[in-house]
Amino acid sequence: MSNINEPSEKDQLLIDECLLIKNSGEIPEVAYHGSIHYLVEDLQGPQVHLSAADLKILQEAVVQRYRLIILRDLNVANRDKNFYRGLKRSAVNWQRLSIFARANKNDLSIIREEVSRALLSFLTHEIAEVTGGLRKSCVNCSVKDLSRLAYNLRLTIADLPSGWERLCIH
Repeated sequence: MSNINEPSEKDQLLIDECLLIKNSGEIPEVAYHGSIHYLVEDLQGPQVHLSAADLKILQEAVVQRYRLIILRDLNVANRDKNFYRGLKRSAVNWQRLSIFARANKNDLSIIREEVSRALLSFLTHEIAEVTGGLRKSCVNCSVKDLSRLAYNLRLTIADLPSGWERLCIH
């Protein structure tokens, strides 16, 4: 006799695939497409039918993975760690996430606000430490790249802290 609270076999497959996507590398939509292939098409896979709701569950895992890696690179505590990729990678990942979300009609408004706050906080800390002589700038993108990221996050140049341009590579 099975427990009513136990997930169905299909639900457990989705849980497992979401876990794989959330722990995937730098391009989570590759893991997403791999999961769909395994679940639906792979002759060695379970060959289940995925509903639109099932796909949304997997898409949310992609969004959350992107959220994690973008915020990782906007966290000042990570600047000197070996996994840190910098603002340039955050900008690239935000663009990838935006394209994925637009194609799959995922709402990014809450994550956009979170990433915007993280960017502003990062720049404020970086400016303070660089101008205070505590470190050299770790910003690895140009003024144009950082301006584009701010624009894509719906920030204006006026929203950015004074002196942000001096952090950028020239």
